[in-house]
Amino acid sequence: MIENYILTLTAEGRVGLVAGVTGFLAEHEGFIIDSQQYADLELGRFFMRVAFQGAGGKFPDSLDALTEQFSVVGTRYALDWTLVSGAAKPNIVIAVSKGSHCLNDLLHRWKTGGLPVNIAGVISNHESLRDLTEWHDVKFHHLPVTSDNRVEQEQAILDVMAAGQADYLILARYMQILSEDLSTKLAGRCINIHHSFLPGFKGAKPYHRAHERGVKLIGATAHFVSADLDEGPIIEQAVERVDHRASVEEMIRIGRDIEAQVLAKAVKWAGEHRILLNGNRTVVFR
Repeated sequence: MIENYILTLTAEGRVGLVAGVTGFLAEHEGFIIDSQQYADLELGRFFMRVAFQGAGGKFPDSLDALTEQFSVVGTRYALDWTLVSGAAKPNIVIAVSKGSHCLNDLLHRWKTGGLPVNIAGVISNHESLRDLTEWHDVKFHHLPVTSDNRVEQEQAILDVMAAGQADYLILARYMQILSEDLSTKLAGRCINIHHSFLPGFKGAKPYHRAHERGVKLIGATAHFVSADLDEGPIIEQAVERVDHRASVEEMIRIGRDIEAQVLAKAVKWAGEHRILLNGNRTVVFR
């Protein structure tokens, strides 16, 4: 089976950058399977994702050799770039509290081959989802947290991630606010699902507040965690229309479905190396 590779890069926008990348692949007999690029003209930044495979004898015989040879292009164009095997799956750790809908959805998709990630473990400040987690043959870590042990508990989270060589921490309705220190350490590596269509109705009881305002659209937002609560770069959002007949309970039920779908998309795109940070925004090559 021919191995695929994924190249992602960001750089200052300049003439010839795409030609430099594609020219390298042509010179080394690399066959492009998929290529997407975007230029942010306001910020002068360029973003690119290329999936490719070898198609001839000139193609390097290993990822290390390919990386070494492409580094010349990276230096020439001052690229911030990553090159990985398409078969490599990022490791993730999932953090959850008592709500099971997002965790259950992620576990099911992963178990049935629908998520291109490895789940290295599940962390929770409650015991209630241990059975669900272990039924899927995933290690469960009970890490209760109080105001007195928050520093130690967050270090334990980092220890679990380190042990599992986790690339991402996924907050699947983890009802704890991460400290500024942990948020900073996990910048660009921690994805949260928020139970509202940000930036509206942030904080507690968003569906109650939305119901009081008589909203006609409810939604969910997947975003990277930052030190500013619910202000991190948005990855994906979805909405569904409701009307005056919808009760708070019905809105919560609909909202849970949206949350699970939106978070699953964000995790899938992270696993496929489709998300690039652009300041406080993201570029998502779907």
